[in-house]
Amino acid sequence: MASVAMRQPAEGSDIENAGFAAPFVFSGAGGTLVGHGAGCSLAPTAAGSLAAAVEVFWKEQRHATLLVGALPFDRTAAAHLYAPESVSAAAPIGKVRSLPRAAGGWTSIAEPPAATYADSVARALALLNDEAAALRKVVLARSLLVTAPHAIDLDAVLTRLAQDSTITTYAVPLPAAASGAPRTLVGASPELLVDKRGGTVRSAPLAGSARRHADAAADRASADGLLHSEKDLREHAFVVEAILDTLTPYCRALSAPEGPSLVSTASMWHLGTAIDGELKDPAVSVVELAAALHPTPAVCGLPRATAREAIATLEDFDRGFYAGAVGWADRAGDGRWMVAIRCAEFSGATARLYAGAGIVPGSDPESEVAETSAKFAALLAALGIDEAGRTQEPR
Repeated sequence: MASVAMRQPAEGSDIENAGFAAPFVFSGAGGTLVGHGAGCSLAPTAAGSLAAAVEVFWKEQRHATLLVGALPFDRTAAAHLYAPESVSAAAPIGKVRSLPRAAGGWTSIAEPPAATYADSVARALALLNDEAAALRKVVLARSLLVTAPHAIDLDAVLTRLAQDSTITTYAVPLPAAASGAPRTLVGASPELLVDKRGGTVRSAPLAGSARRHADAAADRASADGLLHSEKDLREHAFVVEAILDTLTPYCRALSAPEGPSLVSTASMWHLGTAIDGELKDPAVSVVELAAALHPTPAVCGLPRATAREAIATLEDFDRGFYAGAVGWADRAGDGRWMVAIRCAEFSGATARLYAGAGIVPGSDPESEVAETSAKFAALLAALGIDEAGRTQEPR
């Protein structure tokens, strides 16, 4: 990145010396980017016009060096991008020896309940089997609304999430709610939407998932089952094909391996494919690429417009920035954007967690419920509770 260089972790560095004083945090293996304050914001702009709006922004805001923020799942909704007043870089968040146990008194409400979600999956399967619907895949999400007996400590949540070094931890301040209450999107994404450095571009989609297990034999069986699952391999191929199709007009060269490999986080196995390209125009902005790619079939479905219509019918809540994208871009057009998954929207003592599962022919409603429960695990562990709101030992 041209304006802020990430540095490697100092010898013996630890989270206790890093802190999170700023509202925007983007932390991965390469370092931690922190944006302090909000100097100026991009005018509300939908994905289709985002590239032109960003170009105008850089021309008018000559002192701005970085744009950070989030893109919503809905491509017609306004992106939330702004230039921080100041930016700093730090080492990746270090391991901590222990974290306090959450206090009791939490509540958790599934919206929709698991049985209702399973019914929605069954309805989605009916659409997928209807040739007239022309739907190949749809991703259905559900949410948990959890409430603490006190304001939730976002620093503690970020610290816990960052103990998994395979993911990118992020915190994005969002526009205030209608009530005026502050909101922050916090998550830990394993999925790279797009990274652009000069003339090179990379995307690393994930699609196809299985829960990890503490028992080594069970964990290996789960991974092997995923790697040889016809249903999951087919689902993954849809995503890779769509990303290659989207990036092809931008690239003079584009490559991907023949098949996916296993990618692991602390709680999940995924099928992943690294896609690398050489851009025709090195000046193209990573924001333009991110806007073109999102939402990918990994979080929406295929065809995208048809899947979006199905989601609007089958889901009874607004995803907001869940399944959109979070990241940063500099004046040179370089930057890094992650798919906004494994996340929750926090406001005071409440947090709304989101998790989704890809539905294709052959999907099983109860298995998809179990997959979403597994995907809630990272955020729930960071909060120190289980899906029912009962306290558990932090990771």
